[in-house]
Amino acid sequence: MQYFKKEIEVAGKKFVVESGKVAKQASGACTVTIGETVVLVTAVSSKEPKVGIDFMPLTVDYRERTYAAGKIPGGFFKREAKPRDSEILVSRIIDRSIRPLFPEYWRNDTQISAIVLSYDGVNDTEIASVIGTSVALITSDIPFTTPIACVRIGRVDGKFVINPTKEEQKTSDLDLLVSGTDEAVTMVEAASLEISETEMLEALELARNTVKAICEVQKAFPQKKKIEAAAPVYNAALKADIDAEAIAKAEEGVTIKDKDERESFWSNYKKDLTKRLLEKYPEEPASAISAILEDIYYVKARELVLNKKVRTDGRGFEEIRSITCETGFLPRAHGSALFTRGQTQALVSVTLGTPGDKQILDELAGESKDRFLLHYNFPGFSTGEPRGERSTSRREIGHGNLAKRALRAVLPKEEDFGYTIRIVSDILESNGSSSMASVCGGSLALFNAGVPVKAAVAGVAMGLIKEGDNYVVLTDIMGMEDHLGDMDFKVAGTKNGITALQMDIKISGLTHDILTKALDQAKRGRFFILDKMDSAISAPSSDLSVYAPRMETLKIPQNKIGELIGPGGKNIRKLQEATGAKVDIDEDGTVYISGIDNDGVLSAKAYVESLTVEVEVGKIYEGRITKIMAFGAFAEVLPGKEGLIHISQLSEKRVAKVEDAVSEGDTVTVKVLEIDKQGRVNLSIKAVNEGK
Repeated sequence: MQYFKKEIEVAGKKFVVESGKVAKQASGACTVTIGETVVLVTAVSSKEPKVGIDFMPLTVDYRERTYAAGKIPGGFFKREAKPRDSEILVSRIIDRSIRPLFPEYWRNDTQISAIVLSYDGVNDTEIASVIGTSVALITSDIPFTTPIACVRIGRVDGKFVINPTKEEQKTSDLDLLVSGTDEAVTMVEAASLEISETEMLEALELARNTVKAICEVQKAFPQKKKIEAAAPVYNAALKADIDAEAIAKAEEGVTIKDKDERESFWSNYKKDLTKRLLEKYPEEPASAISAILEDIYYVKARELVLNKKVRTDGRGFEEIRSITCETGFLPRAHGSALFTRGQTQALVSVTLGTPGDKQILDELAGESKDRFLLHYNFPGFSTGEPRGERSTSRREIGHGNLAKRALRAVLPKEEDFGYTIRIVSDILESNGSSSMASVCGGSLALFNAGVPVKAAVAGVAMGLIKEGDNYVVLTDIMGMEDHLGDMDFKVAGTKNGITALQMDIKISGLTHDILTKALDQAKRGRFFILDKMDSAISAPSSDLSVYAPRMETLKIPQNKIGELIGPGGKNIRKLQEATGAKVDIDEDGTVYISGIDNDGVLSAKAYVESLTVEVEVGKIYEGRITKIMAFGAFAEVLPGKEGLIHISQLSEKRVAKVEDAVSEGDTVTVKVLEIDKQGRVNLSIKAVNEGK
């Protein structure tokens, strides 16, 4: 492995790429440093291809070592365990960025490992990881020859910022991540606060130009001789026999509108033809016959759209499948909706919890809490497959994150709505765009739950089929169009603008005009879906579900937090036991009181409010006798605030013994006579009686 060290400058920040110093037994390896953030990326592949598979066996693992931030892992074992969701999401970004650029017939096991070795809390690890992956691949013997790069675009105070720092990202209304080559975009991931299509295009153009400059620098890096990824060579006679009858059958199959009928027709035909051909060509593998047939089907499905201007299910290019929306589908959930679009169906529920239900995130940047959770489930039965539910898949995590980003933009501020919000999307049927169905169903369920969101959010998946200068942009793609197309472009947003965007490109030559057309077409589709949703429920419900906890929020002085909690939590436990309410306290003094019983919540709120009230001279209070002494009695007039009723102030008559006038636990009406310099409160029952 040849040693080299190069600097790449991007918007005034230097990325230092170093190769040939560490991990030299990998096919390719490098470290990428920006500031004090260091990422090691390695690329390794097997020497021989896998036999009998029709996909590229690529694995990408992005991991963060806690020592990178000077931390020791939590938990019993004190070591890094399974990857966190945030690590899986970065792994997917790397995978989606590079996968389209491998040779079509590359079948060797390939693994990318990106390990964060140092983290300064300022600079992105995602950007360094993608750039490092490109360098590791192009300097290896793996047949990956086109450099790629990645850039993040933010917008702070109306101005675009290239690769904003973590601090700048906090005030940015756009988070756009773009990967690509010097000629084409390969991956886009974005979240925004309802920005327009024009503004998004402007940001994408800035990202493309920045990516191009980074790719140009990489072309000068040294490269090894590449392993050949040879295309399969088929028996000419076998191929001729297949073409003779399969072309007509494929043309017939791609026009069958129903998914199950279409798949059954083609599957049965493949089985029948394969059986007949293996009798004639016993030396040929069945996989070769299958590959030839799938190539034919692929070509005919694309020709149907490009040349005959017809979609498989008969829809127009901008036509959206039939939509039904049903809210309140589940009787006990705090909010729910059943959203169906064609043969894709999402059952989405909303659960409202207390601040104590927030998810605790232990990341390199430190511990934080998230009040908004969205979990996406894709069971096997949704596509008719007998597949058991085990651990959450990377795909489920990715789709859930996309839907979460789309909906987060419209959530109320925490100070206005203190609930923790959990959305669960269960996909009951799937034929394309289940993540966008989750967005639509999630918006409907939030409305049904009574969450005061800013606006409804809808999402639509766009597709592209392109041959040369001939192309068609498709709205609301189904599964087959996603598989056979050149682009999967998901756009979600409100009628005011885009809230989330995700794009994966399989080809080069995606022009500005095509992007503009796709975004404009997606906007029309989004508006159509929003109108359908509006007819089902046009505004958030005025009341929460009877099964949802009631919540009151108030703020107390920070110096009163300890008083509310009490020694060892004594006071707050006593309050919760007495009222049945749950009390959560933030460091800034914000108090969240929640419970199913509204009376208990209000009672707890009254107690907490009383902590901020100071005893006033001359004011009359209802007090409770807490202690009897020889010289008088102590009474609690406010929670935690006691005063002394001297024996001479117990009655207008002479009192020989305190016990003759009051007992512990008695409720008495007292007047505050004075508060001395030491803060001691003097009370009087006599003064109250004299004033009557």
